[in-house]
Amino acid sequence: MKPKDHFFETGRPTSPTPSGERHSAKPKPDGSNSHAESGKPRLLDLVRQAVRTRHYSRSTEKAYVAWTRRFILYHGKRHPAEMGTPEIAQFLTHLATQSKVSASTQNQAFAALLFLYRRVLGQDLDSLQGVVRAKGPLRLPVVLSRREVAAVLGRLRDTVWLMASLM
Repeated sequence: MKPKDHFFETGRPTSPTPSGERHSAKPKPDGSNSHAESGKPRLLDLVRQAVRTRHYSRSTEKAYVAWTRRFILYHGKRHPAEMGTPEIAQFLTHLATQSKVSASTQNQAFAALLFLYRRVLGQDLDSLQGVVRAKGPLRLPVVLSRREVAAVLGRLRDTVWLMASLM
């Protein structure tokens, strides 16, 4: 019988030992090797559980866990329950200014942190005033007005005018 892969039990990657056993972490001095044994689930496991309960996609789960981890590491491994709106604003501003992420990436990080605070920690956030937002791409209008069409056609001649007029 094939042993179960430890990753599917804990959500952490594993590596085989020389004897073929799989482990994800060295045991602690007290003999335990995870928070699950102490009865207290880890924060990232709580995020995973909350995302799965709401039937979000696996890619959303991975993204939310990654942004939560990045937020915690950015603030020196402080627990998010100890932080609030100022720290979120600082992190999002850092993403836009120093990390130069796109607007959609910053929005994804913001959505992940909102989910963390509202759904996992059960805290409502104050308004996030003063956050530097990444700039979105400039888009051309999809439809021209009648006046704009007339201006374009007025500059065209002969065959090019005919082809553009038929469109």
